[in-house]
Amino acid sequence: MGFDIISIGAPLVEIMRKDIDCDFSRPGTFLGPFPSGDTPIFINAAAKLGNKCGFIGVVGKDGFGNCFINKLSNSGVNISQIKCADNATTAVTFIAYFHDGSRRFLYHLHNAAAGLLSPDDVDQAYFKDAKWVHITGFALSGSLSSRKAVLKILEVIPDTTKVSFDPNIRKEALGADELRKIADPVLERACIVLPSVQEGRDFMNVGNDDEACRLLQKKGKLVVQKLGDKGCKIYHNGDTLEIPAYKVDAVDPTGAGDTFCAAFLTGLIRGWPLYDTGLFANAAAALSTTKWGPMEGAPAIEEVFDLITSQQKPNKAGRKS
Repeated sequence: MGFDIISIGAPLVEIMRKDIDCDFSRPGTFLGPFPSGDTPIFINAAAKLGNKCGFIGVVGKDGFGNCFINKLSNSGVNISQIKCADNATTAVTFIAYFHDGSRRFLYHLHNAAAGLLSPDDVDQAYFKDAKWVHITGFALSGSLSSRKAVLKILEVIPDTTKVSFDPNIRKEALGADELRKIADPVLERACIVLPSVQEGRDFMNVGNDDEACRLLQKKGKLVVQKLGDKGCKIYHNGDTLEIPAYKVDAVDPTGAGDTFCAAFLTGLIRGWPLYDTGLFANAAAALSTTKWGPMEGAPAIEEVFDLITSQQKPNKAGRKS
């Protein structure tokens, strides 16, 4: 089919606390459901940016499942490999926000439809001529069968298909030590790794993020560290590029990192210079935070260019390592 990007993972809907500093131990108001999941947010954003995208996953035959499928379909994602399970409900995650910027997650995932994903759901023909496959640590953190489905992709994709890997460690699902043990095949195949703050350190089991990123770089990876409202840092061929963020009125930060990954791969697919690609990814991630819901703020490519134009950044940066 010749997809630009394919991803696989756990389709879910997100239900979030309306008020800040309201944890799950007391009654309060929630907003949602919003279609969510790290790889679904990623693939939705990639499609909105003009890429030809496909997704593999399992939802329940329920309203939440319909909500999820409709969102991806309306964004232009190929949904032919999303299955609807008769015997399980669509996965749900609850999120609470706090004034210090932190979030707490409560997942209803492992016994939901997302956990029914299996190697049988990975069709080799679907990956014919695919340019990229995007895999995350969270996608590896589901059931054993879903983990095997993710790893099967590495067996069936052509040698010409590139792999991107976002560790995306969620301690509520699987800790860094456990993830490190099962992610080796993905890390070995990946040509780009995109950790968030503290994630590289935890995943590589070293003292700090810079050390982790340099170790990954020595393994031959393009490493892009997501720094949130501080932008990003690219490690490549012994150099580092520090790329500034864009300022917006942020409403909901969930999904910004996944949108960043989608935008960065968009730049690579189009052959842009790394610095320009980082700027583009920073702008797309910033715009994704301007609406409630992790997919609702996913921008069109024209919106990203408009933000870049309105907030001019230095046209080059970096230092020799």
